[in-house]
Amino acid sequence: MYTFMHPDVQNEVESERETISELSLPDALALALQIHRRGHLTEAETLYRKVLDIAPDSADAQHFLGVLLHQGGDSDLGIELIRKSIALNPFEPNYYNNFGNVLVEMERLAEATDAYKKVIALAPDHANAHNNLGALSKAFGRFDEAATAYQKAIELNPDHVDAHNNMGKLLSAQGRTKEAIAWYCKAITLMRHNPDSRKLLGIAYYTLGQTEKAAEVYRQWLAEEPESPVAKHMLSACSGQNVPPRASDEYVESTFDRFADSFDAKLEKLAYRAPDLIAEALASACGVPEKRLMALDAGCGTGLCGPLIAPYVRRLVGVDLSSGMLAKAHGRNTYDELTRSELTAWLLDHPLTYDLIVSADTLCYFGSLAVPLVAAYSALKEEGLLIFTVEEATGETERDGYRIEPHGRYSHSRMYLNQMLTAARFSVFIIEAAVLRMEGGKPVDGIVVAARKGSEA
Repeated sequence: MYTFMHPDVQNEVESERETISELSLPDALALALQIHRRGHLTEAETLYRKVLDIAPDSADAQHFLGVLLHQGGDSDLGIELIRKSIALNPFEPNYYNNFGNVLVEMERLAEATDAYKKVIALAPDHANAHNNLGALSKAFGRFDEAATAYQKAIELNPDHVDAHNNMGKLLSAQGRTKEAIAWYCKAITLMRHNPDSRKLLGIAYYTLGQTEKAAEVYRQWLAEEPESPVAKHMLSACSGQNVPPRASDEYVESTFDRFADSFDAKLEKLAYRAPDLIAEALASACGVPEKRLMALDAGCGTGLCGPLIAPYVRRLVGVDLSSGMLAKAHGRNTYDELTRSELTAWLLDHPLTYDLIVSADTLCYFGSLAVPLVAAYSALKEEGLLIFTVEEATGETERDGYRIEPHGRYSHSRMYLNQMLTAARFSVFIIEAAVLRMEGGKPVDGIVVAARKGSEA
């Protein structure tokens, strides 16, 4: 989370309808920050630039314009402006904290560590910096250092919800799930309606095999927030009651919009392998890259698949339900088009369009795969390729060949995948077991599938 704070710009603007010419520089900057916070990046950028036209040495305007440009995808220029702001005001700790956050999102973790340490050198009581440094230490596997950093953040700010949650996640990653539960419970008491704490507490219970306790967490959450799509979906997942045929659009949007801005969650993707598995399957199918395919990244998320498949494609379209994830994908400068849409609707609206459709860990939010596979078949040209990953259902499955797991995703059996692909008239040539990622210190078993559309299939 970026720190939109500075003593000179904390005053609120009474009316946002005032024209720029009627505002003083401090008021114009304060208005720009308000608009920026609300996610209106184009309008905020215009205001920041107007401030800089008049006051080119405004460190705040340089800094927050830099943050905005990074959020909009121009990270190189964003970092340049952030560095300029630091040169103009080298003693502002929040500048270094925001700089660290930007560097983390660019996966420049060593530099981010230095930035957070600079914050603490300037402001030893900066709780957010200690929390952020703890998340980095956890990412590097330095669990003792991470615990120390989180404890320091909590010592400085006993009501620091994120630090309590992060301590719980750290303990869970070490297999100390029972201890983690206490931290999640504390986070809930600090912020009663914090969905992250409630979801993490439920996760801790089902990790211990106590799925009924997990269901009770979600049941209480749903009683307090009847419209919460996350509480509703997770209650179904843990109770096995009212299980939907697929995760609702509202659940997917809510989950992944929050994930896009989650500092610690970004770091945990470092063990995520699904995009690499997709790329390996594509290489097996196509051989030497020729940059000739019209491709769709279905459920593109933050765009991790994009750079890996780019050597094979002449045009790459990304589709996702989460606007937060799409904003991150935009920053990779790999996609020719990025669109917010429900996956099957997009496929059905684009018949005979693509040579290649890839989907990394998206179909695990579908139970029945009948509709998405038929839709993918319709969207592919003849001889087109479909490559995707799902989580593997081990042991007994429901009679349909898939089941919802307590974590809220669906798993599928190999037999079911073969049946559905055959029914959709695909010819399957890869269906292999693979580890998709680590979760809670354990491997997540998955399946990589590659299939071709053909007139003889």
